Amino acid sequence: MIIIMLGAPGTGKGTVAGILSEKLGIPQVSTGDIFRKNIKEETELGKIAEEYISKGKLVPDNITIEIVKDRLNEKDVENGVILDGFPRTLGQAEELEKILIKDNKKVDMVINLTTPEEEIIERVSNRRVCSNQDCKAVYNVVLNPPKEEGICDKCGSHLVKREDDNPETTKKRIQTYLDLTDPLIEYYTNKGNLFTEVVSKNTKLGKQVAEDIVSKIKGE
Repeated sequence: MIIIMLGAPGTGKGTVAGILSEKLGIPQVSTGDIFRKNIKEETELGKIAEEYISKGKLVPDNITIEIVKDRLNEKDVENGVILDGFPRTLGQAEELEKILIKDNKKVDMVINLTTPEEEIIERVSNRRVCSNQDCKAVYNVVLNPPKEEGICDKCGSHLVKREDDNPETTKKRIQTYLDLTDPLIEYYTNKGNLFTEVVSKNTKLGKQVAEDIVSKIKGE
């Protein structure tokens, strides 16, 4: 099964994707994690990506597509994958379809998460992530705090705040998302595989949304 996660930064894509990965037994592939790993290791890709990400912009399609294409050739995604952060533009979506067709595969479900902008900014400001790249657990110090402050429940590593998790950059990232990624909603709606959920403290949180999606997939 191939699942795509859509949603502006801070809507909880990573949290929902992580739960789905565990429940469905297929890996979560996050382009954001790939970029951040390269930035931390100061690779050539990392240097290019940082120029865009630090300004709240998307990394160019040609770079992102090649990264995903290589990742989809790896053995662990043969039986399915949850794409978190890709595609983000119509061009990426069209290229993904071409890549999948070659392997007689298709996108089975597109999950579109929506959250009010003011709540996104609040969430991002309170977000903390595990410093262990093999763990990548995500917390919110208000809504979903770790049992021990600053320490990951899963692996015991220190939690950190991403450099781009600030209100100014978040607003730019949201606007970039609306400008470039919203057309994907129409694209996948026309294909009949879009599933939209509101993730909000006034409606449902990530864990509840993930459970709803698992039930839908399993036909419960």
